[in-house]
Amino acid sequence: MEGRLKGQATTNVAPPLHTVKPLRRTIFNRVFAAIYALAILTLLYYHAKTLIYSTTLVSFSTTLALLFSDLVLAFMWVNTQTFRMCPVYRKQFPENVEKVLKRSDFPAFDVFVCTADPYKEPPIGVVNTALSVMAYDYPTEKISVYISDDGGSALTLFAFMEAAKFATHWLPFCKKNNILERSPEALFESNHPCTSESEKIKMMYESMKVKVGHVLERGTVGDQYITSDHEREAFNKWSNKFTRQDHPAVIQVLLDASKDKDIDGCLMPNLIYISRGKSKASPHHFKAGALNALLRVSGSMTNAPMILSLDCDFRSNDPQTPLRVLCYLCDPAIPTDFAYVQFPQLFQGINKSDIYNAEYKRLFQINMLGFDGLSGPNHVGTGGFFRRRSFFGSPSSLILPEIPELAPDYVVDKPIQSQSILSLAHRVANCNYENQTDWGSKIGFRYGSLVEDYNTGFRMHCEGWKSVFCNPDRPAFFGDVPNSLIGALDQQKRWSVGLLEVGFSKYSPATYGVRTMGPLMGLAYAHLAFWPLWSIPITAYAFLPQLALLNKVYIFPKVSEPWFFLYAFLFLGAYGQDCLDFILAGGTIQRWWSDQRFWIIRGITSYFFGSIEFFLKFLGISAFGFTVTSKAVDAEQSKRYEQGIFEFGVHSPMFVTLTAAAIINLISFSQGLVEVFRGNNLEGLFVQMFISGFAVVNSWPIYEAIALRNDNGKMPVKTTIMATLLAGAFYAASSFICR
Repeated sequence: MEGRLKGQATTNVAPPLHTVKPLRRTIFNRVFAAIYALAILTLLYYHAKTLIYSTTLVSFSTTLALLFSDLVLAFMWVNTQTFRMCPVYRKQFPENVEKVLKRSDFPAFDVFVCTADPYKEPPIGVVNTALSVMAYDYPTEKISVYISDDGGSALTLFAFMEAAKFATHWLPFCKKNNILERSPEALFESNHPCTSESEKIKMMYESMKVKVGHVLERGTVGDQYITSDHEREAFNKWSNKFTRQDHPAVIQVLLDASKDKDIDGCLMPNLIYISRGKSKASPHHFKAGALNALLRVSGSMTNAPMILSLDCDFRSNDPQTPLRVLCYLCDPAIPTDFAYVQFPQLFQGINKSDIYNAEYKRLFQINMLGFDGLSGPNHVGTGGFFRRRSFFGSPSSLILPEIPELAPDYVVDKPIQSQSILSLAHRVANCNYENQTDWGSKIGFRYGSLVEDYNTGFRMHCEGWKSVFCNPDRPAFFGDVPNSLIGALDQQKRWSVGLLEVGFSKYSPATYGVRTMGPLMGLAYAHLAFWPLWSIPITAYAFLPQLALLNKVYIFPKVSEPWFFLYAFLFLGAYGQDCLDFILAGGTIQRWWSDQRFWIIRGITSYFFGSIEFFLKFLGISAFGFTVTSKAVDAEQSKRYEQGIFEFGVHSPMFVTLTAAAIINLISFSQGLVEVFRGNNLEGLFVQMFISGFAVVNSWPIYEAIALRNDNGKMPVKTTIMATLLAGAFYAASSFICR
């Protein structure tokens, strides 16, 4: 593809397509990193000295625990610094693309949209995602949208049959009126100009939405909704033997770019529904397996040189996004090892203070700038435009698939609805097709981890591919956020398991990554792979100093001692730099506070339980599976979320540990105050009281949910009782040890 594009570029001096420049604070970051590193080494020396001169078992074990926790903190801090060594900022000029490349010569691209459960991922939301990319400012006949329904639901197919009809009105409406929000839901929820045409389109959309809602509510597609023999034939595939876990491949062409036209007579994009074949006897590899099925099916039907991968709730917000990608693909200076352009994950519907840290500003925006100054950003599961060639071996060594029709440079010269094409598409979507092939190991999206996005991007970079981070002023995409605490934590727990699967594999970024990509890029990936290890220091500092204080054991330097200032510098330096990064990236103090609070919450919930789940599986004691994060909306829950009120509501073991930590910290801080009022010297208590007090302030939503709320989102009584018993057990055990 790149050769074709280069050949079409003009030999005259072309206008700029993109620019790149380093961030101004890079020098400050490097100097501060050197100073902070010396402070960490000094702290480790202090721990070692204290450990050597310990005179009691309590002192020795406490110091050893703190030393181990601080070693993990130091390891994670070193990894974090890789993002601060050479961050860059890029800008694109999409208005110059057509000065370099004729519109008729734009490369085609395939869009992959994955969904797995019509009740957790409502089909109307998936429809909005598909419609938003079908309506791109791009030659429509060069866009092919593939919908992967891994739940094998006739309800999802029905929704897209209705969407195909609506699209013939929606696409010309958007382009004629130069609409920016090309997701119908987003447009009609905004303050768009109200015209007779827009009202007519809105009525059509609402009618479609009601139809889909009725079918979803009934759980079946009634005869009154089937309007043709062609549709009836499609739904007849859902026989009594058809189940979610066991069924043949279903491929339905809903729009054909070679013949289907909109109401203005213009060609439509391709729209293809796919539910890959499944069998209980065959592994299906979760989302990575679905994406590889899409790679093969799209390869057999259209084989576009570009691929856009999207989550089902990740709708387009800028119709010119593909032109921003062409700013790199059309540039002759871009090397042949260029694999993909990654856009950030940004979200709509986040409440003012972002109580669940749904924005992930550091993960999806700040760290990406640091990655971009190295070999490029990691893939984050959605918003990535890939060269198809990058899924088939390294830049210098093409790995051919088992049949020539799936090769990245194969030219499909038959209509997508021809018998031979559909036959091949069904064959490569079969559940047994991957047996004895390189899919998932050497080609395609990589298996072996629940986080297939991270794993695939990491392996591509190890093979020598490069990527680019594209973060335009107008967000390219917007996604939806979990509006419940358990939803956010379950998602993080799944990520934790998947990341550790990579971190402790033979392809660990700390070893294999450093060897193949160099220390900076390897440690940058290691920062993510070992993310769940934050649970070790967070859990230690959430319980150990507090239990020691309750037993009148003082484990930190007094305020008057020089070592106290080392602790003060390390705490203020880390939090201060983190806050500065957050504010300079466009964040607010309020959201930064929520970010650090939720980091602590994750440490003793999702990171902790995710780590346990991984190590149990590693030891062969238990197995884990892929859990879909619900995108369904509950009105009462949404209202509390908008008000910034935490949602507990359901019992969860993660809430037990969280509540136990809140209880112990409150009692510990209260005990410290009592000691001060009794005349004990505050100097020896100060650091432990500060840690307890800091935790108490961060735990206010928990205390509120336990004692001050009567709504459905309050803390369940069962959770409170179990947390109290757990806190009591911790105190009893610590008292026994401290005797």
